Amino acid sequence: MRPAALLLTTLVLAPASSAQEGLTPIDRVVAVVDEDPILQSEIRQVVRLGLVEEREGESREELERRVLDQLIEQRVQFHEIDRFGFIELPTEEVERQFRQIRRRFGGDEAFEAALADVGLDPQGLRQLVARQLMVLIYVEERLGPRVFVGLDDIRQYYQEELAPELGGSGSAPALEEVREAVRTLLREQRLNEEIERWTAELRREADVVDYLDSEHPESLPVVARDGAQGLP
Repeated sequence: MRPAALLLTTLVLAPASSAQEGLTPIDRVVAVVDEDPILQSEIRQVVRLGLVEEREGESREELERRVLDQLIEQRVQFHEIDRFGFIELPTEEVERQFRQIRRRFGGDEAFEAALADVGLDPQGLRQLVARQLMVLIYVEERLGPRVFVGLDDIRQYYQEELAPELGGSGSAPALEEVREAVRTLLREQRLNEEIERWTAELRREADVVDYLDSEHPESLPVVARDGAQGLP
């Protein structure tokens, strides 16, 4: 069961007027992907925990727009992976990335405060990391075999791009010395292109309702429950 679906078994997806119906809003719905809501708190988690790099000169609105677009893409990817079936996750990689995120805060106290600020505990963060890893594993297993880099591709990149670039500041290394590095680079580029095509196709086929840029944010659907503390 997806996290958003689990959430809604105990909470209520309600119109903005829920306060008039005896319900207290605790979160806002910013998008719905195939009846699976994305919440404002999910954007806040990504930003607060540094899971996306902020760009210089980027406004808060631009950052939230970019994060939501990424969350929508991830959601359609997760739905496809759910249909694909079980994927075994390397627990050591989940822990490695968890520790990497924790180190960004410079200490356990700041890290725990950040988690509490976005309503997560360490296990919840591990689940976020695991879901992101699921996409990477799926991509490698399903899309990776489509990517082939031959010797002609390597030679062409070396002659047309790498050698002229390196030659400007000195002699370029021999092709044999950089062949595997070029192969890795080209494979990564082509795999990213496959991911973009796959994700764009999934998004076209999905039923996506995007509320973030609504001219009347106060009218957005909310998640609410009886007796809860209100939205800040």
